[in-house]
Amino acid sequence: MSTTPPVLAAELALAWADIQRHHPELPDLAAPESLIGESSSACGAELSFERLLHEAVHGIAAARGVRDTSRAGRYHNRRFLAIAEELGLDHIDEPHPSSGFSLVTLNPEARRRYRSTIERLARALKAHTAATATDTARSFRGPAARHGSSGGGVRVKAVCDCGRNVRVVPSVLAQAPIVCGGCGKPFRIPEVAAVG
Repeated sequence: MSTTPPVLAAELALAWADIQRHHPELPDLAAPESLIGESSSACGAELSFERLLHEAVHGIAAARGVRDTSRAGRYHNRRFLAIAEELGLDHIDEPHPSSGFSLVTLNPEARRRYRSTIERLARALKAHTAATATDTARSFRGPAARHGSSGGGVRVKAVCDCGRNVRVVPSVLAQAPIVCGGCGKPFRIPEVAAVG
C-alpha cells in the first residue's frame, strides 16, 4: 500500500462517501487532503474516522443552514450535539466551558455500522504516520520548515500605540516586527502587571 498523501486523501474520500451513503444530505468533501496534518483543538487534533464523522456533522449543519458553533467555531452548541447524535456520536459529559460539545465519541451502533471503513482508514493512517515518521532530514518539507514555522500555538493580542491590535503567536512576533499599516509603529505584546 502506498503511503503518499494522495492515497491517504483517497481513503478519506472513500470514508466520507461511506458516511454519505447513510446520510445523503452530507455535501461532498471538497479537499480531503486538507484534513491531513490539520489540527484543531476544538474538533480533536488526531485524524481518525471519529474526527471525520465530527467534520461530517459540521457538513450537515452547513447543508441545513444550522449554526452549530459560536466563538469563532470553537464552541460546539446543542444544535451540533443533536446532529452528532443523528450520525452516531455521543457526548457523555456536560459541555466544556470553551469548546462545548466538541468532544464526541462513536457510539456502539455507529462503530458496528462503519467497522470496515474504520479499519481501512486506520490502516491508511498508520501507514501514512509510519512513512512520515521515518522522514529524513534530507526530505523537502516546504517553506514552513525552511523558515521556522511557529507550529501553531496560542495567539495573543499584540497592540500598537494607535490602538489597533492583532492576534499573533508570540514566536512569530519574536522573529521580526509586525508593523501597523495605520501608524507605522511595530505591534507589541503588552506587559501583564504582576498580581501580588
